[in-house]
Amino acid sequence: MIHATAVVDSRAQLGPNVAVGPYAVIDGDVQIGEGSSIGPHVHLTGHTTIGRNNRFHTGCVIGDEPQDLKYRGEPTRLRIGDGNTFREHVTVHRSRMIEEETRVGNGNLLMAHSHVGHNCVLGDQIILANGALLGGHSIVEDRAFISGNCLVHQFARVGKMALMQGGSAISKDLPPFTVARGDNGIAGLNTIGLRRAGMDSAARLELRRLYHRLFRSGLKLKDAVAQARVEFSGEAARHMIEFIASTSRGVCRDMAQAAD
Repeated sequence: MIHATAVVDSRAQLGPNVAVGPYAVIDGDVQIGEGSSIGPHVHLTGHTTIGRNNRFHTGCVIGDEPQDLKYRGEPTRLRIGDGNTFREHVTVHRSRMIEEETRVGNGNLLMAHSHVGHNCVLGDQIILANGALLGGHSIVEDRAFISGNCLVHQFARVGKMALMQGGSAISKDLPPFTVARGDNGIAGLNTIGLRRAGMDSAARLELRRLYHRLFRSGLKLKDAVAQARVEFSGEAARHMIEFIASTSRGVCRDMAQAAD
């Protein structure tokens, strides 16, 4: 299962049925779970723990040093869950400090040339399309869709089932279930994504009412959040409310309101 041209450190731990392709390099502090596939010219390095049934396509660099001038060579960590796909030339960097780790959850698809910076935390079933870039310390919640060539500023958050349209960029938090457009703009709810996820019509209607309350009522956001906490009780609505209430960077603005 290991190609003759691959270089695998004797200290690396490979689970059963791990396949390693030509010219791959696996360093000594790497652990790889059962059934994973390592493609040609992949480099797995650092204190990197990889779960089961992950696929790494040609040229991925996973677990390399953070791109941070404050990093001083500490044995920092990257942890990857199960069932993820990393397409050609994806880069995922380990954390900058010992106290934290870069984390990638389960069932994610990272398309070609996408990048996950140090200390990022990714949930489950996320899609990063080609060329999407996540700055350090970004947080991406479950089932978010980040389209091609999108930019997420360091420390920004992307909420659950949010969608970033191609080429959009955020330096503020993107609320759950919304659609990002342009720079720090949102343009309504990700209605197609909500239907595909099986969210029922009552929950979708409540989210639509909540969106108007938060972003199109003309109220200050903190006042709108206070009212929404009293008015809305559904699980998805509560998640959006608490996400916005906990922001430290501010949240993206509705484009119709921003134009006024």
